[in-house]
Amino acid sequence: MLWRVWPARALVLAVALLSGCANMQSHDKLATQVQNAQAAGGPAAALKELEASATTEDARKALLFNLERGELLRQNRQYKESTTAWLQADARVNEWEALAKTDPSKLFSLVGASLISERLKPYEGQDYEKVWLTTRLALNRIAESDWDNARVDIKRTHEREAVIAELRAKETVAAEEEAKAKGVQANTKEINGYPVETLNDPEVLKLKNGYQNALSHYLAGFLYEVLNEGGLAAPGYRKAIELKPDTPVLEEGLRGLDERTSFTHRRKQRMTDVLFILESGNAPARKGVNFTIPVPINGRLNSISIAYPVIQAARQPGPGTLTLGESSIKAATVVDMNVMARRALRDEMPGTMARGLVRAVAKGVLQNEMQKRGGLLGGALAMVASAVTEQADDRIWRTLPGDVSVARGYLPVGEHRLIVDGRDTGAILNVTGQYMLVPVQMQGAAVAVGQATSFGQLALAPPAAAPSAATSVPTTIVSPVSTTAPAKSATKSTTKSTTKSTTKSATKPTSKPAVIKSTTKPTTVPVATKP
Repeated sequence: MLWRVWPARALVLAVALLSGCANMQSHDKLATQVQNAQAAGGPAAALKELEASATTEDARKALLFNLERGELLRQNRQYKESTTAWLQADARVNEWEALAKTDPSKLFSLVGASLISERLKPYEGQDYEKVWLTTRLALNRIAESDWDNARVDIKRTHEREAVIAELRAKETVAAEEEAKAKGVQANTKEINGYPVETLNDPEVLKLKNGYQNALSHYLAGFLYEVLNEGGLAAPGYRKAIELKPDTPVLEEGLRGLDERTSFTHRRKQRMTDVLFILESGNAPARKGVNFTIPVPINGRLNSISIAYPVIQAARQPGPGTLTLGESSIKAATVVDMNVMARRALRDEMPGTMARGLVRAVAKGVLQNEMQKRGGLLGGALAMVASAVTEQADDRIWRTLPGDVSVARGYLPVGEHRLIVDGRDTGAILNVTGQYMLVPVQMQGAAVAVGQATSFGQLALAPPAAAPSAATSVPTTIVSPVSTTAPAKSATKSTTKSTTKSTTKSATKPTSKPAVIKSTTKPTTVPVATKP
């Protein structure tokens, strides 16, 4: 019989190829279904669609499932549940980090992925997703007024970036050496039809790397500033500027730091320093596209089809201006997720291509061997298995925003109606405290304001004025969560702040904001506290 004459190695690989077909689900297809559900019914409907896809315990523990689920829960203002999902995802990334530090060769996955498919590799997350995960956790902690753990997450973000940088340098070298040992070498210019321009776009090349982003570092600066740790805040602001140069809001974060953290400024501060984090659209999709390349097999060049991921260039511009009463605050994009994803793909392509070429050679040899030993049936079986399993890895965190912008300015205590680029959001923001962080999500025409959080209190609160009658008052009131720091910490930080030299008081905003009457009193919190 034919089965008896086939080499054992070829038979094992053929079985692996065929059995792998059943486990290669397309994440792009699932993510599209989730996004369609969200467009029709909001985050709750999207959650239902996503959770229905996880039919096993392993699926519910998977990294990408919990990344997507955590983001949808956050959008639905279920912060505790979102944090739980992301901590489960973070545990998987921590395992990855441990291997990256102790035995990085185990993460390269050259043999298994090369012989069957990139999609069969355990998903370890895009590098920028690992960084976003700790940043998102920090934002969740702030929404729940857990400043201690937010500070821990910010610190872990920096440590994670260092691990990624070291590992990727080693992985690229290992992948190229593996391909060279097999006698194959290639670059994107040699792949007929690959849209190289999407990877060599000037905006892509402008990014320093594919994992660091300006928001994470600006948030670090803001958090340390709130906690009266100016020495740590400055490097955060400085790194954000380095990653996204020529962005005024980032530059002002560093330029005005000494004045904002001075004792005189805090003693005389009469308005709340408000940071808006504005998120628009959705992260890009990775699509698998098949390309034909020449591969040497048994001394001659064969044309082999290999699937590689492609991310099409797209732009989702964020908002330009926020209007609250008579105050206008300029917003600026600090992260374009499409550009970041393409930069990550560009950095990843040398290793992906090398593994693809190794896989193509292995499948070509198998096909020739099975046809030689098994005739047309054997050759046909190998061709079918090879074609079905040759699918690019389309896994990517799709519920992340497409564009992230920040806006920052001083607002008087009270209720302010939020208008974005002239569009009335229907939300009123209850401004209070010394500092405040306000997350805003925009999906098409829908604008949702997340949990606003305040910290500290103004030393000299201004007298309240009557609310403006320019617009009708909506029913949506966005109230901040205030925190009370431990007395011991308050004493320590207050003593520290009083030793600083006196500087000029805070610079007033360029446009005089309307003072709107507040319906709530801010919780009394010691100024310049460390949770």
